[in-house]
Amino acid sequence: MDVYIVSIFPDMFESVFSETIIKRAQEKNRLKIRILNLRDFTKDKHRSTDDVPYGGGAGMVMKPEPVYEAVDYIKSMDKDVYTVLFTPQGRVFKQNKAREFSLKKSIAFICGRYEGFDERIRNLADEEVSLGEFILSGGEIAAMAVVDAVTRLIPGVLGNEDSLKEETFNNGLCEYPQYTRPEEFRGMKVPDILLSGNHQKIKEWREEKSKEKTLHRLGVENG
Repeated sequence: MDVYIVSIFPDMFESVFSETIIKRAQEKNRLKIRILNLRDFTKDKHRSTDDVPYGGGAGMVMKPEPVYEAVDYIKSMDKDVYTVLFTPQGRVFKQNKAREFSLKKSIAFICGRYEGFDERIRNLADEEVSLGEFILSGGEIAAMAVVDAVTRLIPGVLGNEDSLKEETFNNGLCEYPQYTRPEEFRGMKVPDILLSGNHQKIKEWREEKSKEKTLHRLGVENG
């Protein structure tokens, strides 16, 4: 997969994308990430990417020209790239969207800043995405989270791909509780069933606990 990220703070990505799974994916040539500095696509001497809003109001608004120039540049290299805009108004990113994105050959993520985008920038996007109903200072953290979630679903990236089958949200359920050594820690014991060696009973226990966790989560979310 080819990933393009447009941001005015490209250095923010360096440490995140040079560690763990994302690093390994790039080393295996399963993933190629290009970070584009939006200021490189400005035309004024101050390299401005924002301006005051028409009609007045607080804050600054991202200008359309540099964003269009950046996307034009990406499409000159990859005309079929799928373009995603991070905005609070976008559809909330979930695991099924991560799976959908992992099947794309190439994706461009546009990171906003300041008060928001000039409305005309939305015309560039194939899709608008949000991490949730809260406000971040910009789209960079959202881009990091989405790239991480998508990367681990790319075939050949994880060392043990069977681990994906039982993860939370994979089948609509939360993942069952997990334990490791020691068997007892500060008075808290590993459930006996997991020490029994009875794989059928363990499977049934895990399925039941997955359902319990999911129901609890739904109850918390619904107040």
